[in-house]
Amino acid sequence: MKQNKTLSMLGLARRAGKVVSGEFSVEKAVKSGKAYLVIVAEDASDNTRKNFTDMCTYYQLPLIFTGTKETLGHAIGCELRASAAVTDSGLAAGIEKCAQVSGE
Repeated sequence: MKQNKTLSMLGLARRAGKVVSGEFSVEKAVKSGKAYLVIVAEDASDNTRKNFTDMCTYYQLPLIFTGTKETLGHAIGCELRASAAVTDSGLAAGIEKCAQVSGE
């Protein structure tokens, strides 16, 4: 139930135009300093999970593993997405708070 709230907040961020998705776009947002939060699907490949874990550790960004590629994609209006980044600090903080409350 709480996971749905996290994904709903991600959908809100997408409607505000503050979400980038896809591995290359998310990586570019992180490296350029535009990302405030990275979200990766729980069923993403081990390589993808390690890549984003290492990158977020290096750039000191919060990282959330939630949902599946299908539910993450659905939340942002796409078919399947393994990763997304929030580019607004306020929305990122709200999503991160939702995820912490739900224990994700």
